[in-house]
Parts: sequence; structure tokens; C-alpha cells
Amino acid sequence: MKPGGSARWLRVATIGILAFMYVPLLIILLYAFDTDKTQAWPIQGLTLDWFGVAFGNQDVRDALILSIQVGLAATGIALVLGTLASFAVHRYAFFGRGTVSFLLVLPIALPGIVTGMALNATINASGIGFTTFTIILGHATFCIVVVFNNVIARLRRTSRSIEEASMDLGADTLQTFRYVTFPVIRTALIAGGLLAFALSFDEVIVTTFTAGTQKTIPLWIFEQIQRAHQLPVVNVVAVFLILLSTIPVYLAQRLSSDTTGVAGR
Repeated sequence: MKPGGSARWLRVATIGILAFMYVPLLIILLYAFDTDKTQAWPIQGLTLDWFGVAFGNQDVRDALILSIQVGLAATGIALVLGTLASFAVHRYAFFGRGTVSFLLVLPIALPGIVTGMALNATINASGIGFTTFTIILGHATFCIVVVFNNVIARLRRTSRSIEEASMDLGADTLQTFRYVTFPVIRTALIAGGLLAFALSFDEVIVTTFTAGTQKTIPLWIFEQIQRAHQLPVVNVVAVFLILLSTIPVYLAQRLSSDTTGVAGR
């Protein structure tokens, strides 16, 4: 096959993959403007009325606020614990380091329903009750993995010589971290935090087992989608979530490609 032919087939394949991924999202977008509640195809008319109904719904606002609170708190916990874990695994040689590294990334691969069941059983056994705090703890279990992976990847690409040079020039450990190490890992921290927030904001399965009677925005959608008369409002909320989730993922992708301060500069 000629090189030009290969390029054309690759373009066609890429377009096909993107269509497979995003056409369903475009359909949800169209249904958000549909005048009909039944989601019949083709769409008979367009309206903005459902947006006013959705934004005026108190349950939607409460669920959105709870999701943001949980996402920010889980991300904060993940930034602290994930960063500390990445430094421990990367900087120090100790017995079982490989096992510890494996255990730190395992939660992201475990089925969400298994993690949710385990957390639910632990919460019930401890008797602390299901609150916003339990949702945060549940989300932190997988958010830590995202931050850990981002920071340790940056550390592995960073030369230790710049820190050694800082120490040789008279800087203490705190000064070296503040002026040398932190600027190097800063974008990795931000990217990890943004991805962690995006994962927390959209999480359903673990939240189901840790929320009790509370409703995050994904749980609200899951509950309301079973009610036919609420489908237009659900579609509007879904479109809003798509837009809101795109921002941190896009920023994280841009920051993750940053190579400032790594080895080879």
C-alpha cells in the first residue's frame, strides 16, 4: 500500500473512532433541546425551556454542591497522601517497595462494586454512619492512585542532580523542596489533582455504597433517569456535566505534556 493510502486509511479510522466515542454524546446534547419528553427520533422541535427547569430544581443544585464539595475534599486528601507515597516509593529503597507500589495503584483497577462493598462493610462495622465524610473517603481511595501515578512519573523523569546542586550551594531540605523540587513537580500535582477531581465528580458505583441517603449529581441522574417525565431535565444536567468534566481533563492533559524542569532539559 502506498504511503498516501496508509495515511488516508488512518484518517478514516481516526474519524470512525471519534464518531463511535462522541456521537452518543451529541445525541444527548440534541435531546436536551428536544421539545418532546419521550426522546423520539427524529427530533420534532428545539427549545431552551428544559434548561430553566433544570437550573431551577433545588435537588439538582444540592446534588451539584455536594459533588463539588466531595470532589474538592477527596482531591485534597489525594494530593497529600499520593505525593507523600510517590516520594517514599521513588526516593527510598526498602524491602517490599515493589509490592507497596503495586498496592498503591491496585485500587484503580479493582471493580468499583468490590471497592464499594468493602467500604460499605467497613463503615457498617465501624458504626460511624453514612455521611459526606464517608463519600469523601471512598473517592479518595482511587483519587490517590491518580496523583501517585502523575507525581512518580514526573519524579522518574527528573534528575536528582538539581537537588544535589541546591544542597551543595547551601540550601537546606525545605529550601530545596520549595525552590527546586516543588517547581519541577508542580504541573504533575495540578494535573493529578484535576484528574482526581474529574473522577470523583463523575463517580457512581462507590458513591452508591458510601452515600447513604445523600445524592451526588451522578446518583441524582441515575435515580431520575428511570422516570420518563424527568428525561429532558436529566439530559440537560448530563450536558452540563459533560462540559464541566471536559475542563479539568483538558487542563490535565495539557499540563501532563509539560516537560519543564525534567531530565534532559
